[in-house]
Amino acid sequence: MKRIHICLLITAVLFSCTSPEKLLRRGDYDGLINKSIKKIIKNPRRQEDVELLDKAYKLANERDLDRIRYLKLEGNPDSWDEVLMHYSRLKDRQTRVRRVLPLNLHGRTINYEFIDYDAQMVEAKRNAAEYFYKHGKALMENKTKESYRQAFVELSKARGYSGGAFPDLDQMIDEAKYLGMNRILVSVINSTNLRLPEDFMENLLAINTYGLNTEWVEYHFKPLDQETAFDYYIDVNLQFIVVSPERINENDRLVKKKVQDGFEYVLDDRGNVMKDTAGNDIKVPRYKELTCTVIEKVKHKTVTLKGEIEVISDNPKRLISKDPISATTEFHHKSARAVGDIEALDEETKKAVGVKEIPFPDDITMIYDTSEALKQAITDVIRSKRRYIQ
Repeated sequence: MKRIHICLLITAVLFSCTSPEKLLRRGDYDGLINKSIKKIIKNPRRQEDVELLDKAYKLANERDLDRIRYLKLEGNPDSWDEVLMHYSRLKDRQTRVRRVLPLNLHGRTINYEFIDYDAQMVEAKRNAAEYFYKHGKALMENKTKESYRQAFVELSKARGYSGGAFPDLDQMIDEAKYLGMNRILVSVINSTNLRLPEDFMENLLAINTYGLNTEWVEYHFKPLDQETAFDYYIDVNLQFIVVSPERINENDRLVKKKVQDGFEYVLDDRGNVMKDTAGNDIKVPRYKELTCTVIEKVKHKTVTLKGEIEVISDNPKRLISKDPISATTEFHHKSARAVGDIEALDEETKKAVGVKEIPFPDDITMIYDTSEALKQAITDVIRSKRRYIQ
């Protein structure tokens, strides 16, 4: 975010540092007008800015008026939208310049004549609306997704320009939107030899559609009414459930440890207790050996769901892609028990001995545990196929 702010600041500084002469040379008359107006507001006596404003204002108006004259002379009905744009520029520019009028340029007062462009703008709007309405209606007759989408754009412009002059326009816009939309139905098909619970199947389709749905693409995860046709089908076909055997591995090991068990006196050859230099009895530690057998048990089981995802176009009817999917859940549990003196064990082994053995989960439970991983695999494939559906 900080980098973005810095970039925007640099852009603003570079723009503000663009010289008026450069703006004039590259034909950015409105940019020069805006810059000159700001300077004149601060210092109305600066003749250089007044002169540049006057020149840029006349050139900009001349350019727009020349273009309008050409478009009207050409007489193409699809030009009224551009004609309206140029009239809007003229009106907006006039409003901006009036903020600093009258101007004084070398002792001569400049006060541009006010021109009312509203009548021309109304005419251009009316003609543009009529063109977009008729052309959008004609596009609907082509009966293709592309033509419906373009019709939606043009009919929406007609509504914006006409202000409700065409009574059937809203209905046509809704129809163009509906017919231009690509709808995709995503379904899960259970082809395994096991009847999977309904909520498991539903959870696989609880997919976040963020980034999937667009202006012209809708993903659905259950059929709509009978009248709604789908353009694409994404079939998630669950084909195999592979359950591994319940494997149990056991091993045992003997642990030995010497620990101090009191002390004993040191005797001389005659059986008397020996003394040290201070006259104290000499004692040495006595040890005993502790033993403990640790029996470890490791349980292991996996369940894997395998299948494939097909993306099918309805018109024309064809298979677009087929991709494998799979998800695995694993049960792995280690427990241990001790036979003998537990004090022979280190702390880590004592903790392991404290873990109780638990039974193997049943197949259905482990299948349920695969649902999130399987749903993610389905989501990844669907998102990777967005380029085929526009």
